[in-house]
Amino acid sequence: MSDNDTFDARGVLAGLAPAELVAVIDAAEESLASAPLGALSEDGLLDLLESREQARRKGVAVDAALFVEISDRGVYRRAGYNTMHQLLTQGLRLGDGQSKRRRVTAAGIGSFTELTGQRRDPAFPETARAVADGAIGEAHVMVIEEVMDKIPRSVDPAERDRAEVMLAAAARILSPSGLTMVGNRILAHLDPDGTLADDKDRQRQAKFRLCAQDRQLMSAVQARMTPQLRAEFEVMFTQWAAPGMNNPDDPDSPHGAADQPGLDPAVLAAAAERDTRLLGRRQHDALLALLAWANAQFSSVKPGNLRNQIVVTVTDEDLARQAGIAWTATGTRMPVSDLVKIAADSVPHLAVFSKATGQPLYLGRAHRLASRAQRLAVFARDRGCTAPGCTRPFTQCEMHHMPDWQDGGPTDIDHLGGACGTHNRWNGKQPGDWESTVLTDGPDKGRGGWRPVGRAGPWIVNPLFHPDKLRVGPDVPEAERTPPPTVNHRLGDTDPPARATTPPANTGSGTEAILERLLAA
Repeated sequence: MSDNDTFDARGVLAGLAPAELVAVIDAAEESLASAPLGALSEDGLLDLLESREQARRKGVAVDAALFVEISDRGVYRRAGYNTMHQLLTQGLRLGDGQSKRRRVTAAGIGSFTELTGQRRDPAFPETARAVADGAIGEAHVMVIEEVMDKIPRSVDPAERDRAEVMLAAAARILSPSGLTMVGNRILAHLDPDGTLADDKDRQRQAKFRLCAQDRQLMSAVQARMTPQLRAEFEVMFTQWAAPGMNNPDDPDSPHGAADQPGLDPAVLAAAAERDTRLLGRRQHDALLALLAWANAQFSSVKPGNLRNQIVVTVTDEDLARQAGIAWTATGTRMPVSDLVKIAADSVPHLAVFSKATGQPLYLGRAHRLASRAQRLAVFARDRGCTAPGCTRPFTQCEMHHMPDWQDGGPTDIDHLGGACGTHNRWNGKQPGDWESTVLTDGPDKGRGGWRPVGRAGPWIVNPLFHPDKLRVGPDVPEAERTPPPTVNHRLGDTDPPARATTPPANTGSGTEAILERLLAA
């Protein structure tokens, strides 16, 4: 068969179960990975690239349909998760970004079930058809959803539908960036002077989100501010980011607002003369100074609350040499050199580890509710939620008893662990629930372990807050490797299901036979 020949595989695959079709796709991918692409002509390579991309885009529709079915039936609970988001981010290890894309795509092109049991038409029907044709992909759907979300609610529904049709048609011939330009023109046409957008539209779009730290421990900010928040920022920056104010590089720089009572104008003028910072840096330093001042006010009002103070854990060795990385209770990684600067101006609670044992040097008393000392010690040990794959920092955690308090679990340091509100309620005894314990032996001794109820496999620890203790690679014994959270087991299974090597009894042909028929077609 030449690289220009085509064949229709639908007849060969007709009647196969969904699991069998996935097995065929998996086998085909493995075969394609070792296929002699070098034997194809240049036109053949281009045709293959286009065909493969079209097939990949059709898979988006399958992912959306699978998302809808699992969501409608609550199947994620069968795997031990409370939401689809948890199943995707933790069970499949997709991460927040990809999980959101799957959810948004399914919401736009999926046919969810109404309370009456009827299937609802897709929110974006033309977009759904374009995806089913393999003409557009997930990135196009995300752009269409973003544009449609920005259309004011007061716009006539017929105009909204027409906008979706236009966007889907444009997506068939444009890249996502080009589609964004079309979307902006549509928005400008529907609301040229911005008068149709109201406060509810603006509040719906408002956000201020800190992104994850990068390799340099720096963080980007994703923000879409309402006019009110922008006005408040501008007023604050006028005073706190004035030249010369709150300059961390100038020990004689005044702190606070430029119009504060008692500030000598001559001192501010001299500091402004020495200030070489650009506007962006001045505003950064102003925000830092303002937040430090505000947190100091709250910490004095509620000294027992860990959420309104900078609480840090660091090894005693790193602290002594003022190098390395410390962890805050909010989940931020901070250079120890910065920690020393903070400690010079404040008295944060510092939980120090012994590098040799990795155990807290101080443990609190046991009682019904965890004491402040116990919370500090648990933070020093766990740093965040102990549930597998959870990224919630310690300030968003509760004290989790292992076993549960109602089951006789004591409030003692070796029976407590950090767990966010969602995972603190994970514990149970029914299928779909999870059980947890503080491990008493092995390389993870002292850490919280989790596993679905009824599964006799290894306890799973959360490595996200202890990447230095993650045990992977050929030099680590199999029994000591960190097991990833999985969703491909039925509850009660102790091992992953073996890959089928023989076809089901009702098919009469296995994956290899199907592929042979495809290749012979």
